[in-house]
Amino acid sequence: MNQLQLNEFQTNLLALPEELDVFAGGGRGGGKSYGLALLALRHCEQYGQRARVLYLRKTYAGLRDFELVTRELFGMVYGTDARYNGSEHIWRMPGGGYVELGQLESHGDYAKYQGRSFTLLLVDEAGQYSDPSLLDIMRSNLRGAKDIPIRVVIAANPGGPGHHWIAKRYVFRAGPWKAFHEERSKRTWVYAPSTYDGNQFIDRDQYRDQLESACPTDPELLRAWLTGDWAVNRGAYFAAVLDESRNAVDPWAAVATGWTTWIAHDFGSAAPSVTYLMAQSPGETHEGVFYPRDSIVLVDELAAVRPDNLNMGLQWTASTTAEAIVEFLKPWKVKARGVADDACFADTGHGSGSIAQEFSRKGVYFLPAKKADRITGWTLMRRMLADAGKPDVPGLYVSRRCAYFWDTVPNLARDMKRIEDVDSSGPDHGADACRYGILRRNHQATVSSFKM
Repeated sequence: MNQLQLNEFQTNLLALPEELDVFAGGGRGGGKSYGLALLALRHCEQYGQRARVLYLRKTYAGLRDFELVTRELFGMVYGTDARYNGSEHIWRMPGGGYVELGQLESHGDYAKYQGRSFTLLLVDEAGQYSDPSLLDIMRSNLRGAKDIPIRVVIAANPGGPGHHWIAKRYVFRAGPWKAFHEERSKRTWVYAPSTYDGNQFIDRDQYRDQLESACPTDPELLRAWLTGDWAVNRGAYFAAVLDESRNAVDPWAAVATGWTTWIAHDFGSAAPSVTYLMAQSPGETHEGVFYPRDSIVLVDELAAVRPDNLNMGLQWTASTTAEAIVEFLKPWKVKARGVADDACFADTGHGSGSIAQEFSRKGVYFLPAKKADRITGWTLMRRMLADAGKPDVPGLYVSRRCAYFWDTVPNLARDMKRIEDVDSSGPDHGADACRYGILRRNHQATVSSFKM
């Protein structure tokens, strides 16, 4: 290992005790992937034929870069004595250990690893996972002899679909390079940050230019990529328009007379189900705050979501959800009518009609949200968020009661393939329900408008 040249981050990473799990999280270009390859190399050197290393990426395409890294590193150390099987994506080391490069995108992919044992699990670009459930399951595959410390090391950059859960679990728990206990895994972790500025093995000026060109209209995301600051990126998509000091309002005691009210709903069962009570201002002051005419307030929220996973629902049926909505609205004394996800109006083929018809039988009446034009909805939502607080134009205001909104919407990432859209793999259910409500059409429909 002495002939290898390492940057400061990689040196510190290798110096951490093997009993500690590691989150390698920082800006882009800090040398995290090379650091993971170094950990795999050292593990195989130390434990020989008992070393079983699994490196994971979400897609096979993502494995190609790491394959090149390992070819360079392992070839430098072992020459031709380390053999790589390209069809199996497995390195077999001279000492008998192996390093497998694997893909894990869905729960169906987990079948490839079920029942198998590994002594070191490396996960790269973990921010591509919108929730941690798949990676949590992989911990069950860590098994080894008593004298081999099993270990998980994950790496990620700020700003992806998994930004929220990663920051909550690993970043804001202790200072950099300081150990902390993580409750879910029952393990001791260390947050190990890096930045491109500390990597002397790349052309740093050129790399900065490339990052700047990648997000010219998103200064928050650029700062996160450059500095590795997870607090900077409040959310790549809404960062420029959403400000708690302008958009958040204290919980209301009641809805004022003369305000138009409706509900907006994004249905889910395995995924979260989110409902907002929305109110439109006639242009008046309510409970000490002036709301310009046509301003919209998210007054209250009903979110059926697992508390430990913002992208998973409670498996509620349409009937259960409808009953919960009726109870949710009783204190507000408003009608259960509004807009919902267009998919609610498709016939399920099970004799019960559509999901919307199941809702109507329970006294909850919806019209389609016409969500097909996503960009129009997002544009309007962004504009209203940005206009909140102005005295002469309508804005969008969100009650502090709406915990799921504040837990998710500020952290939603852009879709990197369609930058004007939200990355739908993240917990966007609250944002979707809000968008439906803003785009409502003929929300004061009569009961006769619905097929019963």
